[in-house]
Amino acid sequence: MAEASGVKRMKLGSQGLEVSAQGLGCMGLSTLYGAPKPETDAITLLHHAIDTGVTFLDTSDIYGPETNELLLGKALKNGFREKIELATKFGIIYGEGEREIKGDPAYVRAACEASLKRLDVDCIDLYYQHRIDTRVPIEITMGELKKLVEEGKIKYIGLSEASASTIRRAHAVHPITAVQLEWSLWTRDGEEDIIPTCRELGIGIVAYSPLGRGFFAAGPKLVVKLDNDDFRKRLPRFKQENLDHNKILYDKVCAMSEKKGCTPAQLALAWVHHQGDDVCPIPGTTKIENLNQNIGALSVKLTPDEMAELETIVQLESVKGERYANMTATFKNSDTPPLSSWKTT
Repeated sequence: MAEASGVKRMKLGSQGLEVSAQGLGCMGLSTLYGAPKPETDAITLLHHAIDTGVTFLDTSDIYGPETNELLLGKALKNGFREKIELATKFGIIYGEGEREIKGDPAYVRAACEASLKRLDVDCIDLYYQHRIDTRVPIEITMGELKKLVEEGKIKYIGLSEASASTIRRAHAVHPITAVQLEWSLWTRDGEEDIIPTCRELGIGIVAYSPLGRGFFAAGPKLVVKLDNDDFRKRLPRFKQENLDHNKILYDKVCAMSEKKGCTPAQLALAWVHHQGDDVCPIPGTTKIENLNQNIGALSVKLTPDEMAELETIVQLESVKGERYANMTATFKNSDTPPLSSWKTT
């Protein structure tokens, strides 16, 4: 296993935000990946991350809902707020079993005010639209976000799971600092259009689920250990009919990692790091041991031949199953109506 040796800093986007070259996705501490982590343990992990240099923390108002932001609010007391770069998101609402995506100005403002209160901070460093409201022109949503920047409530604006055209239209209203998308050895659909668009516009790239939602850390045995309420059990790639095939991919990554002297998780994470200096992966974990292992991925150096070998493995053993059971709320379906269609009342 590669040893952790500190976390370098990087510029995320071209608007001035500087973050740790690896962040921490905080969702799993509170929701979706089984029972929430006990609060004292979660805060201990967050403080350990910050102390070891992982200072870019990623949350959302929908994680819990709301409990993850409240957790971070407690963890950032006693001087920790000044040490970190805080990212949160708005735009998803769950009500009566239904999910709604919202991006109208009144909601954007109300969501921001609520997150500021839960996090107990005066300003959010990076505020993402978590999913794109396809009923509201992106220019309208961005107009309100721009006001929040001008008022000092947020510093930088981000988008998550946005199409290339949505990114371009948003960036024309106010510079986008970062775009967050799923990117890993087995999720590469963003490379065709989203990544080149971000690079053309000087937008940073934040890769969520860079370990394939834990698949590259544990392989198929991960599924056996999942709690019944872990949402990964509902994902197509973790269904038994696809898992047997996807195990071939994992086994080949394991064989290569053994030759490299690192874990398969470190190899998969190093592959994301090697995509460019504008890419910041944000693997999540609930265990300090895994956090240290993830930091160790920064020390894994891959040659062009090794990168090509990894990509050949993925191409030959192409993953089976979509990344979500329903792909509607992804960048593939995130175009919004033209600005001219918006009616003010």
